[in-house]
Parts: sequence; C-alpha cells; structure tokens
Amino acid sequence: MQPALKFLLKNKALKYPRFRRFLALRFFLIMALNMQLTIIYWWVYHITNDVSLVGVLGLCEAIPAIGCSLFSGHFVDQREKRSIMLVCIVLYIVLAASLAFISLPYISAKVAVPSIIRLIYAAVFISGILRAFISPSSFALMGMLIPRKHYPSGTTWSSTSWQVGFVVGRLLGGIMLVLGISASLFAVIIFEIISLVAIAGIPKHDILQKNKEPVLKSLKEGLGFVFKTQLILASLSLDMFAVLFGGAVALLPVYASDILHVGAVGYGWLNAAPGIGSVITLFILSFIPLKNKPGYKLLGCLAGFGLATVIFGISTNFYLSMAMLTIAGMLDAVSVVIRGTILQLYTPDKMRGRVAAVNTMFISSSNELGAVESGYTAKWMGTVPAVVFGGCMTLVVVGVTWFAAPLLRSLKLDVTEPGEHKT
Repeated sequence: MQPALKFLLKNKALKYPRFRRFLALRFFLIMALNMQLTIIYWWVYHITNDVSLVGVLGLCEAIPAIGCSLFSGHFVDQREKRSIMLVCIVLYIVLAASLAFISLPYISAKVAVPSIIRLIYAAVFISGILRAFISPSSFALMGMLIPRKHYPSGTTWSSTSWQVGFVVGRLLGGIMLVLGISASLFAVIIFEIISLVAIAGIPKHDILQKNKEPVLKSLKEGLGFVFKTQLILASLSLDMFAVLFGGAVALLPVYASDILHVGAVGYGWLNAAPGIGSVITLFILSFIPLKNKPGYKLLGCLAGFGLATVIFGISTNFYLSMAMLTIAGMLDAVSVVIRGTILQLYTPDKMRGRVAAVNTMFISSSNELGAVESGYTAKWMGTVPAVVFGGCMTLVVVGVTWFAAPLLRSLKLDVTEPGEHKT
C-alpha cells in the first residue's frame, strides 16, 4: 500500500491534503447521485412502462439547472464556496431521505402511481436547483486548493474522481436494485453523509470578489466573456451538442429489458460501462498528460464517440454493447480533460463562478435535455433508430466545429496567466 501511495504522491497536485479531501468529496457525492439516478430511472420505467416518462426526468432536472445557473454564478463569485457546497450536500441528504421514504412498500402501496411519479419529478427538480449551485462552487473551490501550475494535473484527477464515482454509483445502483428500491436509496444517504464529512475537513477560503455589483451587470459580464472567448465557447458547445445527440444512457432501461434482455444487474453494468472506459483513460492521463495537438484529439475523440454510439444502437449482443459503451467512455474522457483544462486555464479567478455556471447550463442542456430528446425520439421513431440518429448527429456537430472554431486546431494547454492566450 505504501509504495502505491508514494507513487501517487509523485503527482504534485496530490501532495496537497485539501485537494485530496476535495477528491474524496467529489467521489462520494458523484457516486451517491449517480446511484440515485440509476435507481430512479429504473423505478420510473418499471412502474409506468413508458420510456417518454423516463425522458421527462431529464427535463425536470434541466429546467431548474439551466434557469438558476446564471444567477448561481453571480452568487458563487461573491460568497464563500465551501459553505455553499456544504449546504447543498445537506439538502441532497434530505432529498435522498424523502425518496427513500416514498419508496417504502407500505407508503408506495398507499399512494397511486401518478402521485409517486409527481413526487419523484419534484425531488429531481429540486436536485436540479442544487446542481446549479454546487457545480460552479466545486469548480471555483478547486482553483483555490492547488497552485495554478498544477491545474492540468488537478483537472485530470478531479475528472478521475468524478468518473470513478460515476462508475461505482451506476454499477452499485443496478446491483443494489436486487435488494429493492428502498434499500438502494437508503444506501445513497450513507454515501452522501461521507461526502459531507469530507467537505467539513476543507477550511473556508477568502472571497475573491467582494464588490456588490448589480446582478444583471454581473450576468452580462460572465456571458460576454464566454461568448467572446472562442475556445471556451467551442468547448462548451461541443459538450452540449455532442452529448445532447449522442447520449444513450436514458434509454438503457429499454435496452436492458427489451433488447438485450439482461435485467437489473445487466442494466447496472451497461450504466457503468462508459464510466469504466473513462476511468481507464483518466488514470493513464493522470501520468501521461495531453501535450501534442490537444484540439485535434478533442475533435477526433468526439467523432469516435459518435461512431461508437451508432454501433451500440444497432447491437443486439450484450458484450458488443458493453464494449461500445466502454469505448465511448474512453473517448469522452479525453475530451472531458481537455475541456476542463481549457476552462481552468482560460478563466480569470474572479469570474470562475459565472463561467462554471454557464458550463453547468451547457452540461444540463446536453445530459438532461439529451435524456428528453432520447425519450421522445425513441417513442416517435423507435429506440434503435433514435440512438443511431443521435450518433450520426454527433458526427455532424464535430464536422461543423472543425470549421467554425479554427483556434481549437492550434490549441495549446500551456500554463500562462489568464488573458495571455488568443481568444
């Protein structure tokens, strides 16, 4: 164990205890939230047998996440980040406890299915509000825990902890369903409490921006910076449109039950497959940084992501489907690291909250609205054609970006001060 620890600590970003606590926080919170989401998707599909209602779950989280993101960025930039995260985690625990209570056999037997669905949607809606605040807080806090020269390494490790939590959460969510929905949701509470302990071990930090400028002026400044900085705008747009069309996760309950016939455990593995691929890639990138032609690698990996999605869509073999989802995760991990490093390097410290909030808005548009798009497209044209269509549209997005954002092709992830790059 000691040699392994010494090997990891050779990475300079990991030498900071506060940053290691931050990684633990990221891991346990993301694991809990993805475990909960996996359970909810399965729960809704199996009490309604309606794929479009599963897609609406994404809409319930996207609307508040997008609607609150710009204001949350202004809020985060003018307040202490660690305290905001702590409050959000406490509220996540309250939400998880509420869902666990609703799922108890005694309660669910007394409540009609439409009422249960509405209560689940309400919980997901509140979760979307919390996400609008915790995501920019986490992004801004990370920039305070390590020196700027370690941002590329720190971003990789932050993405690694996120992806490991994603994998374990999705896999545990599927496996725990064997014990029942209630037991699974109570387990979520335990992991969220652990994340609360981790954030409590990180000290408070000074507020970088103490002037109380008007909200609308602050929002205009944040949006203006994003839309004037071609590299940031291109990276956010790639994430939004590529995942919006290429995300097949919302339809995995249908694939597991009706196409691949692998049940709840197989569903858990399918859910975890993209994360497994991401973790493999991220651990490699933690020690072999992306230096040469990162822009070409970003676009190439997203094109491969779209192609893997197409093959997954037409597959009727569980192992081929697992392989394609794993490959998609590996390719997406490269783009996650590049996009995350662009945001950290090109964003001034005083604007981190607002830029991260815009990032949250774009991510919510891609992941949650992607779930809505997948659900309704599947109902309209069928599950398999919907996934294949989405993968093809991802390839189109990559092609358009190649011509629309030429600075991506000359991108360098060097460590300089904000404002020294071409925008």
